[in-house]
Amino acid sequence: MDISATIAELKKDKEFAANVGMILIHNGTVRGWSRGDHASVQKMEVHSDQDKIEQIRREVEASEGIYRVVVEARSGVMEPGDDVLFLIVAGDIRENVKPALALLLDRIKAEAVTKKEYKG
Repeated sequence: MDISATIAELKKDKEFAANVGMILIHNGTVRGWSRGDHASVQKMEVHSDQDKIEQIRREVEASEGIYRVVVEARSGVMEPGDDVLFLIVAGDIRENVKPALALLLDRIKAEAVTKKEYKG
């Protein structure tokens, strides 16, 4: 995802300026070490359940003060540094946007993404 281009596209919407005072972005990448034991990770196999992600995206987008939620979740075999997950949450005020991004991220990671690390 080209984050700048995606935001520029969101801003083309005539209702954007009337509804958005904050945009938060998450860009998840493959880490070069394992969270559990800090062992070196050579590659990671990722599966993203797109239907479940879309369900979660819609639910979060329906939250108070949230104008738009954009998600790009990739699947496949990736190496450290590769982009895995992009999230954009646009909404009115930080008290609504920050928790929406946290909820979106936590739910996608817990409910819709599986990963297998290949350590080296």
